[in-house]
Amino acid sequence: MSDNKKQIGFFEKYLTLWVALCIGGGILIGHFFGDTVSVLSSLEVSGVNILVAILVWLMIYPMMLQVDFTSIKNVGKRPKGLILTLVVNWLIKPFTMAFFAWIFFSKLYGAFIEPELAGEYIAGAILLGAAPCTAMVFVWSYLTDGDPNYTLVQVSVNDLIILVAFVPIVGFLLGITNVTIPYDTLVTSVVIFVVVPLLAGTFTNRYLIKRHGQEWFTQAFLPKFKPVSIFALLATLVLLFAFQGHNITQNPLIILLVAIPLIIQTYFIFFIAWFGGRKLKLPHAVCSPASMIGASNFFELAVAVAIALFGLQSPAALVTVVGVLVEVPVMLSLVALANKWKY
Repeated sequence: MSDNKKQIGFFEKYLTLWVALCIGGGILIGHFFGDTVSVLSSLEVSGVNILVAILVWLMIYPMMLQVDFTSIKNVGKRPKGLILTLVVNWLIKPFTMAFFAWIFFSKLYGAFIEPELAGEYIAGAILLGAAPCTAMVFVWSYLTDGDPNYTLVQVSVNDLIILVAFVPIVGFLLGITNVTIPYDTLVTSVVIFVVVPLLAGTFTNRYLIKRHGQEWFTQAFLPKFKPVSIFALLATLVLLFAFQGHNITQNPLIILLVAIPLIIQTYFIFFIAWFGGRKLKLPHAVCSPASMIGASNFFELAVAVAIALFGLQSPAALVTVVGVLVEVPVMLSLVALANKWKY
């Protein structure tokens, strides 16, 4: 890797290709092995598919290993960047996502999507919008010469806020879109897919650093877990599309219809955060990752909660999966834009 030209990792760079292959593979599996897929989809506990729950946990836990809450003590040194991140992520993004989803799925797509299904598509978009990125943002920050320590502060604070804000924001937005919310399932999902892996990751982080040192943890241990997270994500997508295969083959246009509002939302939030950061006179190394956090999503959490709330074959789950499909190419275009506008 050249010092002059930073590069994204192999798996991350081609994530969109892997996702596309998993979509095709999953649909083919669902078509040719429908009986087996039905058996797998029936392996549930309290409405959550056991296989998918294990895979989602394997997606999220490696990311939580990177969170270091001791970094938060440095927040007071440069608070404006963190304030920008929090305002964009929690006071703007969830609501604009809900608005764009409502406009497209309820109004513009009225001829393609039945009203009762539109509510679930909107719900999936809301779950994406209410979950700011916690893992891939380290990649985007690195590629745009962001301050890695400040990025860690922003991610760590966001993870703490997710614990208390995700459920009420999702509940409120789903409520105003007339989607019935089983709050017990929503809270349980956050506990299983955020609280538990966050606690496990924090404990592992502190124990291994104390035992082996920061350099070993960062250079030797963490890289081993990156493929685990990616493979778990891809395996989850294969299962999801195996379960969704019939719905997609009946309406292949739905992938494009779902992608459009998600892409518009991503660019919209990036521009708000970027120009907000310029207005606050933030240095590029802080403004860039703040914009990337706002634009990208914690899609692993969104996928998990959508499955728990609405089911594996639901339109909500499909929206969160399409979010994975479009995120990497869109974010790479924003990385190029941030580097072009570097100041």
